[in-house]
Amino acid sequence: PAVAARIARIERYARTADVPQHALIKMGKLGVVMDRWMVDNALDATAIQCWTSMEEYFGVVPCTIMSMASNGLMPSACETDIAGTAAMLALALASGKPSALVDWNNNYGDDPNKGVVFHCSNLPKDVFVDEIPVMHYQEIIAGTVGRDGTYGTIYGRVSKNPFTYLRISTDDLEGRITAYVGEGVFTDDPIDTFGGYGVVEVPRFQELLAYICEHGYEHHVTINQARVASAIDEAFNKYLGWATHYHK
Repeated sequence: PAVAARIARIERYARTADVPQHALIKMGKLGVVMDRWMVDNALDATAIQCWTSMEEYFGVVPCTIMSMASNGLMPSACETDIAGTAAMLALALASGKPSALVDWNNNYGDDPNKGVVFHCSNLPKDVFVDEIPVMHYQEIIAGTVGRDGTYGTIYGRVSKNPFTYLRISTDDLEGRITAYVGEGVFTDDPIDTFGGYGVVEVPRFQELLAYICEHGYEHHVTINQARVASAIDEAFNKYLGWATHYHK
């Protein structure tokens, strides 16, 4: 009964018309196990090793289950990104809205202040243009393990809205936690791709990218559709003592 109920929740959460039933059953089982594990261990957030062991040995991607958790303000980061999980939780607590983990992916046309963010994806559905996103197979991993074992990604475009971006990282040489934070907007500029994606506009974007590279930050960044950068900056610098760069 628990698995059947979880599958019903999944089918209300995303459009699953093109997803095989065996994949939905596996997702339902994974969701039940994760829910119980989080309750048993009093967890507020997770980071999942999402590829490719799970696809090879279990037969689905965990993206939908992770998306549902994040949408319920219990963030779930992919690729075992613990620092990304912390950033997702911080932004969710500051805004009361779901956070998503994405890649700073590439430039957008010739505009130096615009870029494309992307993930495969496990983005929470509340960030999308469409109220009910589409469940699909993971087109990148499918090239390695085959389509049949990679169903469960959530496809959609991030809606036009202001947002805060945040990256937490560890400076292993200095033994400290660092971060950068700032704000921008998601635009409605045309783009045609797959996964979870959007076009962003960030003031002095090239300077931000240079800062990210020069200080050794990862390509992952957390986004949240609210303007809470000043709150994060104050909390991290003043109360946690984390060296945080506020890009304005």
